[in-house]
Amino acid sequence: MRIAVFTVALIAALAVTPSRAQTGDAYAPARAIVADIGRIVTPNGVQETFEITLGGARQVVNVRGSDRENPILIFVHGGPGAVEMPFAWAFQRPWEDVFTVVQYDQRGAGRSYPLNDPKTLAPTMTPERYRDDAIELIELLRKRYGKRKVVLLGHSWGSIVGLSVAVKRPDLLYAYVGVGQGIDFREGEKAGMAWTRAKALAAGDKAAVAAIDALAPYPQGEFTIAKADGWRKFAIPYGSLIHNKPDLEYYFRTPRLSPEYTATDIEAWGKGSEFSVTTLWPRLADVSFTKVRKVDVPLVFLLGRHDYTVPSPVAAHWFEQVEAPSKKLVWLEHSAHMPMVEEPGHFFAALLRDVLPLTKDKK
Repeated sequence: MRIAVFTVALIAALAVTPSRAQTGDAYAPARAIVADIGRIVTPNGVQETFEITLGGARQVVNVRGSDRENPILIFVHGGPGAVEMPFAWAFQRPWEDVFTVVQYDQRGAGRSYPLNDPKTLAPTMTPERYRDDAIELIELLRKRYGKRKVVLLGHSWGSIVGLSVAVKRPDLLYAYVGVGQGIDFREGEKAGMAWTRAKALAAGDKAAVAAIDALAPYPQGEFTIAKADGWRKFAIPYGSLIHNKPDLEYYFRTPRLSPEYTATDIEAWGKGSEFSVTTLWPRLADVSFTKVRKVDVPLVFLLGRHDYTVPSPVAAHWFEQVEAPSKKLVWLEHSAHMPMVEEPGHFFAALLRDVLPLTKDKK
């Protein structure tokens, strides 16, 4: 879950000053080049962005693919509120040759944030509502593109949404793909804190160790953003989010060149990210899949070996025990929480090798 400490860094890195938002856009020429490179030009391709209503909330959907006969893959982004649409240009293009790839900004996030009244939206922001939004989206896309099933890929917070869909409506899916997979929020926080404390102790960072210890009894008891941030701000420099590249500025700059996001969209994204994580985080404390022993859909987990933002060992332990029609765990050995960015070639190879064959008839 790229939560508030991530959000604060995001807002700082992507801050759009009033003068820049008003005058134009220093990055517009570069975005035009990226857009031209990524334009879908095949006769049966699809490239469109549209608004839909899911569970009473307006949300923005982006669809790209070189052949609309290819199976649909829906990316459920993390956060809460950490949209993937403005990053996708940097890693997604090869996927679009074999899948029709769908990105959508969830309720309260990204380009969807200004489409709804936050005060009205806030009470609806529960894990169950996000799950049902995803189910509604799948149903809509099946009708729109004439498909029987889809592949659902959930990343970070989105993996909670995605796995919830797989449990409730396996009939809609060819496969569920978990990336940065969350299983149990409190257990994940506990494992991440322990890893970070051990790293700080080995580095002789007594202040960090003391700060982490002072968070007790968290993750038990009150589940707050402040306490979640209290250990993650030390974890990120140790590579819990992006392995061996703890300076995240290069990553946060990626959306500046996105053809899907204007400077105004980026500004709204920062506000939506803060709103989403602040509203939703306390409601996630007791979300857990530990009692789920069987899922009636093929499972593929693509886990970063060094992920301690959402600790991979917790997901791997659950994966060993769960029953499914088929299952495959792929370790990305040089990645942490963002393997599609850290190892884009290996990630795409896993999609080709372990996910695409599960779609079979491609309908």
